[in-house]
Amino acid sequence: MSKTYDSLHMGRSSIDLYSNDIGAPFAEIDSFAAYIGGSPTNISVGGKRLGLNTALLTAVGADPVGDFILHFLNNEGVETHYIPRKPEHRTAAAVLGIEPPDKFPLVFYRDNCADINLNIDDVLAAPLTDCRVFQFAGTNLSREPSRSATMMAAEQARAAGARVIFDVDFRPDQWHDVRAFGVVARGVLRLVDVVIGTEDEINAAMLSDIAQMTVTHSQVSDTKVAGDTRGAIEFMLGMGPEAVVEKIGPEGARIHLRDGDIIEAPGFPVEVTNILGAGDAFGAGFIYGLVKGWGWHKAARLGNACGAIVVTEHGCANFMPTMPEVEAFVAPYGGLD
Repeated sequence: MSKTYDSLHMGRSSIDLYSNDIGAPFAEIDSFAAYIGGSPTNISVGGKRLGLNTALLTAVGADPVGDFILHFLNNEGVETHYIPRKPEHRTAAAVLGIEPPDKFPLVFYRDNCADINLNIDDVLAAPLTDCRVFQFAGTNLSREPSRSATMMAAEQARAAGARVIFDVDFRPDQWHDVRAFGVVARGVLRLVDVVIGTEDEINAAMLSDIAQMTVTHSQVSDTKVAGDTRGAIEFMLGMGPEAVVEKIGPEGARIHLRDGDIIEAPGFPVEVTNILGAGDAFGAGFIYGLVKGWGWHKAARLGNACGAIVVTEHGCANFMPTMPEVEAFVAPYGGLD
C-alpha cells in the first residue's frame, strides 16, 4: 500500500552545543557551536538528505530553542506538522566536549523537557497509519507520559503495516536503575521488527539473571555493561523481532536474524573527529536501505558509510550526507556491495 511518509521518527529533540575547542578538556572550552540533536531527530534529517520523505514526532517548548529546532527541520524538508509545542515545558539541550579519539564528555539538560512529555493525544494526531517505517528511541521509555505514548505508537504503526524499528539509545543518566531500563526494553520487544544497538546497549536491555541484576546505576554510568552478548541477542530475537542489528564501531555492523543467520557488514576506515552521531547516521542509512527494499547487508553498508562520514565532522544532523556524497565516499572501496 502507498504511504505518504517513508519513515516516521519519535523521540528526543534538543539544541546540541558542541565544543569548538577540539582536544581541550571540558573545563577549558572557550566556545560551542549550536546544532540540533536528539537521536530520532538526527535520523529524520539523515533520511531526508538521502532521499526519504521523513516526518518527526517530538515536542519542543514555546521558547527560542524550539524555534531554532523547527527552523532547521523546516529548511531540511523534514515534516514538522506533528511536533507539538508545550508551553509548560522546555526544549531539551545537550553539551558536548570533543577530545578525540575516545573522550567525548556529554551532559544532558532534560529536566521538565518537552519531548519526554509526548502523550497519547500527540500520538493520535501523528501519521502512524501512513508511514512505511516507524522508528523510536529507548530514551522515550524512561518516563511517562512518553513511555505509554511510544508503546501505543508502535502498536498502531505495526497494525497498519509499518516496520517498527527500536533504536535502543540507552542513556544511563536518564534512568534511575539499569534494571528498570531492561524491564521496559524487554516489554516493548513484542511490538518491534528490528532492534538496533551497540553491544553495551543490547546487554543492558537483556540483563535478566540474578548475577546481572546486581549491576548498579553507577557501574554503567559510562554505558559499559558486561554480559553474554550472543546469548542476549538470541533471547531478544526469541521475544519477537526478526532482526537485531549490532553496531560494532569501526568494524561496521553485524545483523543477527531469527533463523540463526548472521550477516557481517564491514565498516569504512576513517580518521575520527567526533563519534557522537555516528549511530544516528547509521540508522538513517540503514532505514533508507530497508525502505528501498535492499538486503540486510547493503542496507547496513549504507549505514556504515553514513556513520563513517559523520564521525569525520564536528557535529551530527548538520553533517548528514546526501546520496551523491555517500556514493563518492564509497567508490574507492568498491561501493556498498
